[in-house]
Amino acid sequence: MAEVEVADGISFPDTNDGNRWVVGGVITDGTGRAFAQRRSPNRALFPHCWDIVGGHVEPGESMLDALGREITEETGWRLTAVLADLYRLVWTPGDGVDRYEIDYLVRVDGDLSAPELEREKHTEFMWVDENETHLLRDHRDPGDYFVADIVALGLGRAKELGC
Repeated sequence: MAEVEVADGISFPDTNDGNRWVVGGVITDGTGRAFAQRRSPNRALFPHCWDIVGGHVEPGESMLDALGREITEETGWRLTAVLADLYRLVWTPGDGVDRYEIDYLVRVDGDLSAPELEREKHTEFMWVDENETHLLRDHRDPGDYFVADIVALGLGRAKELGC
C-alpha cells in the first residue's frame, strides 16, 4: 500500500490477538459532508441499511492495511490519511461471534462524485451533512443507529480539524 499519513496519537490494535476485528472509515469531502452507502438487500448483516466504508480485517492483515483495502474495494478510492480515531465498540450479530470495531476519520484520493461501488454488496450512495445524519437511521432497530452516530462524530471531528 502507498504511504498513508497517520495523525499523531492514533494507534492501531494488534489484530492477531484472536479477536474478530472490523474497521470502518468515515470519509468526508471537505465541504461538511460524509459518504454513506446502502448495503444490498441480500446481505446477511444489516441488509438494505446505510453504512460507512469498512469490513472485517483478514487473518494476518493489519488494521491500517484492512482499512485501505476496504476503501479501495468498496469505492475505488485510495486511503491517503487517517485523521482521527472516532469510535470503538464490540457488537455481536446473530452468529454469536463478537466483533471488535474501530472507526476512523479518513481522507481519500479519487473522484468523490463517482465511487466504484461493489454492486453485489452496495446498491447506492449519498453524501450527508450534519443536518442529514437522520437519513442513515432506516430499517434498523433503534439500538442499531450507531452508523448515524459514527457519521455524526466524524463530521464533528472533521469540522474541528478543518478538513
